[in-house]
Amino acid sequence: MRLSRLMRLPSRAKRAARFEIHAYYRRQPIVVGSVFYESFSGNGMLDNPEAIFRELLAAPDLGHLTHIWALSDLHQYKAAVEEFADDPRVSFVRYGSAAYYRALATSQYLVNNATFPPDFGKRPGQVYLNTWHGTPLKRMGYDIEEGALATANIVRNFVAADYLLAANAFMADQMYESAYKLTGIYRGTLVEEGYPRIDRQFLDDAGRASARRLLVDSGLPLGDRKIILYAPTWKGASFGRPTDDLDEILENIAVIEERIDTSRYAVLLKTHQSVHKLAKHRPELKRMLVPNEIPTNLVLGVTDMLVTDYSSIFFDFLQTGRPILFFTPDLADYAGTRGLYFEPEEWPGPVLMSARELGEELARIAEDGDAIPEESRERYLAMKRRFTSHEDGSASKRIVDIVFRGAREGYRLRTDVYEDGREKILLYLGGMRPNGITTSALNLLNNIDHTRYDVSAFFAQSRARATIAKQKQINPNVRQFPRVGGMNGAKLRQLARHLEFRRGRTAEHGNVPAQNQLWDDEWQRCFGDSKFDYVIDFSGYGPFWAILLLHSPPAVRSIWLHNDLAADAHREVGGEKKMLHSLTQVFTLYPQYDHLVSVSPTLADINREGLAEYSAPEKFVSALNTVDAEHILENAQADLHEITFDEETGTNPEWAEALLADDDVTTFVCVGRLSPEKNHARLIRAFAEAHARHPKTRLVIVGSGPLAAELEALIASLDLMGAVFLTGMQRNPHAIMAHADCFVLSSDYEGQPMVILEALVLGLPIVTVEFASAKNALPAGSGLVVPQSDEGVAAGLEAFIRGEVPASAFDFAAYNRKAVEQFFHAIGATADASVG
Repeated sequence: MRLSRLMRLPSRAKRAARFEIHAYYRRQPIVVGSVFYESFSGNGMLDNPEAIFRELLAAPDLGHLTHIWALSDLHQYKAAVEEFADDPRVSFVRYGSAAYYRALATSQYLVNNATFPPDFGKRPGQVYLNTWHGTPLKRMGYDIEEGALATANIVRNFVAADYLLAANAFMADQMYESAYKLTGIYRGTLVEEGYPRIDRQFLDDAGRASARRLLVDSGLPLGDRKIILYAPTWKGASFGRPTDDLDEILENIAVIEERIDTSRYAVLLKTHQSVHKLAKHRPELKRMLVPNEIPTNLVLGVTDMLVTDYSSIFFDFLQTGRPILFFTPDLADYAGTRGLYFEPEEWPGPVLMSARELGEELARIAEDGDAIPEESRERYLAMKRRFTSHEDGSASKRIVDIVFRGAREGYRLRTDVYEDGREKILLYLGGMRPNGITTSALNLLNNIDHTRYDVSAFFAQSRARATIAKQKQINPNVRQFPRVGGMNGAKLRQLARHLEFRRGRTAEHGNVPAQNQLWDDEWQRCFGDSKFDYVIDFSGYGPFWAILLLHSPPAVRSIWLHNDLAADAHREVGGEKKMLHSLTQVFTLYPQYDHLVSVSPTLADINREGLAEYSAPEKFVSALNTVDAEHILENAQADLHEITFDEETGTNPEWAEALLADDDVTTFVCVGRLSPEKNHARLIRAFAEAHARHPKTRLVIVGSGPLAAELEALIASLDLMGAVFLTGMQRNPHAIMAHADCFVLSSDYEGQPMVILEALVLGLPIVTVEFASAKNALPAGSGLVVPQSDEGVAAGLEAFIRGEVPASAFDFAAYNRKAVEQFFHAIGATADASVG
């Protein structure tokens, strides 16, 4: 362990230095008139930023501007550096360097065609233009199955941007507003004025000759041959680690070249940004590989025929009116996994499945004078009208007018994306671990009417498998803000923040200007210019998150109390009150929240009394948890044998074999974390008493926690091996509950236990000890409440065996309507709170 820590020290030191440098420059004044450009994380002077840069550089009235380009390798892109070596207005910085973070922190204008890193948070006085990098054919964002997992830094950048550039209405509507869920949240200006990079395709004879000369000078043996450009997109699991399919590409190009007249046509290869780093080192590609530093649209301007697959490049090329062919041998797999916005029948050119067919079709088009095939012409013209209607060679000028000259009149601008009539809610969901708080949060998100409320969920992004599984369960209507990166700010200020926490001064976060700035900056880093009507800490256990939410723009703020929190604060685990300090710090923040929401009326009374020193009594309100009955019932139908079968051993766990056995043994089940307040020890001791009198009984306890070893020892000491089972954490506890006869709970205290709601949905008879909010947890006529003692629990178990505990009767639809109404009332919402 020590060795691994030592090995990590250099990278940690480097990261710490980067944060400190960035923090220093974020304290420096904004340099008025400076423009900072980044394209594809510094992979060249390219794309829309390059076109905008050249327009600005040539504008006589904007000669006062200075320009800084981020490049990943100043030597690799030395042609760009040398081109502007004599222009004092232009400079270059290496991506990720100290100079990079200085430019990011102090430039007045920021222009990017992708995303700035997680460190980035826009400062007051900065203007951010995000141009993105193409009209999508591939599905994007939330339009991809489980696409929310990869949107964190993208959505974060979008909501921070003052301007988002759309080449056409489809890109504005489908990609920005829908796929990335910006409708209802984005407060900047969505600009639909065409793509500056496409201006580079408008070439006169001299321009064409110059562009071809660039290609020849880079080592491509064109001569006077026409150009067939093959431009496939990247493939693979992630953008950062694309599949190396270059051998396959080479084989396909060889087949194509066998079928075309290579004395008249040269086949050039334009790889995707993420693949180029793999391709540039392959000597066999030297005669055909288009250098990354040559702008793609300049190459398109001299291309006679384009071959692609799923790349957005074909939308740009439509403007030329020249033939497009699609080579998609993997169409079925790709469309089935990534998904496409348009079916192949709609594409503006022939769709070929083999290199042989592609070569033959290219030869046929060449014989026809490079004309668009007749069978594709109507589709081609329709797409050209739809996607390139704003492309007239002057898009760069219009964007410069809007962003740098402040022009508005006569331009296609959307400034009301957020005004969709819905009230805005932000919920911090907590740690997203498999527990009751996460379950109740997910249930609530499923029960809100999303046509009336715009809902965003906030949580820490995690690589933990269990957390990701819970993230995948978030209602698809909900916008997700997973927190990526860390808080900006100097180490001394961060140290002061931690010291304030240790000293119990958390509530002073807004009174010290330097500390207040840290938190305000972090809110902006996470949420950009977003504003919400209601901000909710649905966890209620973490001081960091509770403070951050207090730094939102003005909103009605609520914090949830899922338990008897005074008791929680003093709960001991291993002889330590591990939550006493952090929960006490949360309590000191209560006066700054508008509503303190317990999950049952009785619990609200308990917290009002137990936490009276921290807040006014009228702030303590309640709202029942909702329940996702459909999900519970669906889970209960799962095959227990299949979900517990271990392929390595070829067996099921002993507890699963017992549940699957066709016997007459009465099974009691309990679900809950193995921690002191759940008091599983009392349940096990009580079961021992009942089991001694009724041997045909078993107890299954589902959950994990710090007391697992202690409970195992108790089971052994009571000689209950084979009768009491600890299953550990299970992804589907409902399938286990469905095999039980009775649900039993022995907690010292609870808020509104989700497991009781789940047992009610499953129709299980319920035996629970008497705790303060038990009467709120059980509908009238359901279950049996027993004293909090070994004898009481044992009596309850035996009462069930005698048939004296009725099965549950639960109208979960009516219950959810009531719970959702209470939720909106508790947070101070005034609109109709009907269940979705």
